[in-house]
Amino acid sequence: MSNKVIYGVFDDEEVLLTSAKALRSKGVRIKDVFSPFPIHGLDPVIGIKPTRLSNAAFFYGMFGTATAIWMTWYMLISDWPMNIGGKPNANWIENMPAFIPVTFELTVFCAAHGMVLSYLLVNKLYPGRKPHNPDLRSTDDKFIMEIQSSENKRVSEDEILSTLRSTGAIEINQKDLK
Repeated sequence: MSNKVIYGVFDDEEVLLTSAKALRSKGVRIKDVFSPFPIHGLDPVIGIKPTRLSNAAFFYGMFGTATAIWMTWYMLISDWPMNIGGKPNANWIENMPAFIPVTFELTVFCAAHGMVLSYLLVNKLYPGRKPHNPDLRSTDDKFIMEIQSSENKRVSEDEILSTLRSTGAIEINQKDLK
């Protein structure tokens, strides 16, 4: 079995979606799809699991909330208590309404920055790394489907190529993996 990457180029997202369904029904694993905009309904067809980024955002937000509560308690109650405007400073609960904006802002700050960092790390998009895009036309008006023949041992390359042709690929390119 050769170690090739097959790229199917499409000019319509519905044709690509139909082709992906046909390939998956034959047991072909699709490595990735490159498109100029999101294609609704494609993720389950090519086998991408739902993201857990919302779970991460919740935990980052909880970290921000806990940090804000601890920070306001420590700074304004424990370390340097001050009587501002006649407000009591004996405990945090009595001062909580004044701390809500700080708590909200730190929650949003930690959730947003945590999600961005998680997204960049999971997708290996760190400084100095060039993103993988096999064909620059996928940023304009074409849709590219990437299939690695080494991941599809049960289906022959000829069958993959004939399915791509019969389902509407306008161009098929092959490259050897190094």
